[in-house]
Amino acid sequence: MGSKVFDVDLLAFERGDSSKRKSIVEGVMTSLETGFVYSAHDISQNFLDDVYGKLEEFFALAPELKNSAVAEGANGQRGYTGLLVETAAISDIPDWKEMLNWGQSTPVGHPLRKKYPHRFHENVFPEELVPGITKTLEKFHQEVLDIQLRFLRIIALGLGCDENFFDRCVPDGATLSRAIHYPEMNLAPSESHIWAEEHGDINLITALPRSTARGLQIKTEDGWIDASPPEDHLIINTGIMLEHLSNGVVPTGIHRVIADPDQRGDRLSIVQFCHPAPWTILSPLSSCISEERPQKFAPIAAADRLDQVLWEINLLEESRRVGDN
Repeated sequence: MGSKVFDVDLLAFERGDSSKRKSIVEGVMTSLETGFVYSAHDISQNFLDDVYGKLEEFFALAPELKNSAVAEGANGQRGYTGLLVETAAISDIPDWKEMLNWGQSTPVGHPLRKKYPHRFHENVFPEELVPGITKTLEKFHQEVLDIQLRFLRIIALGLGCDENFFDRCVPDGATLSRAIHYPEMNLAPSESHIWAEEHGDINLITALPRSTARGLQIKTEDGWIDASPPEDHLIINTGIMLEHLSNGVVPTGIHRVIADPDQRGDRLSIVQFCHPAPWTILSPLSSCISEERPQKFAPIAAADRLDQVLWEINLLEESRRVGDN
């Protein structure tokens, strides 16, 4: 595991010559030894202002109003999830965060929807509470997914694959957008508080275009460091599925969210978890297997791996690991 997160430029990769592209691929792969990398992007900052403004309006509502956006049976993959529900796999104490979740709608009759009815849910947006939020959040999902697909082309090259390797499995995936609100903790001068315990994401990569306050920390070989991207850059971190596919060449980015003694107020961030289609078989790439790095993982369907982790993090509604037993 590395100790330094690099700042790279997705747009320079797309516009550069072969030498420039190779340099950026090498930089990304080196940075991803931490599970994290920062990148320039082309999502409008004015649009992000609108997204965050509407979500701040939603999370400021009374609990009973926010609860009208709960999506029953969605296991935290759609709609509103309240405080003290999601729980890190290493912990028995739920995280201090509330969430609004949404994704891409899948047409009725699509074979994926028939095969995985519990994976593709209808969105539940609080449109009556925050007019215009539906269209805004749907646009956010598509714009961030576009960035993620483009960035995965850099990673594909770094893994020895065709540049468009992930283009063939991601568009039908259960990619999830999640707005996370961490409440103000009113800490004493010497106190700190962990909003979200140390964990790794389940997916291929996660994108975080912006947060309203610091708090995200990255676990490195030298200990915890603050995530500190340059202004107007997004944060990319790697997930369990990418570690599986890469046979451990790219580790899962381990992170936590913490309020420190000098921090006052709440925190809002919007992350997007990029998933392959659920019928994708996560089998380590041959380019990542060698005598020095023998195959570490057995093949498993992406849908099954996701269900394993949803139970571990306490989001399976019918069998909560913590709280309902």
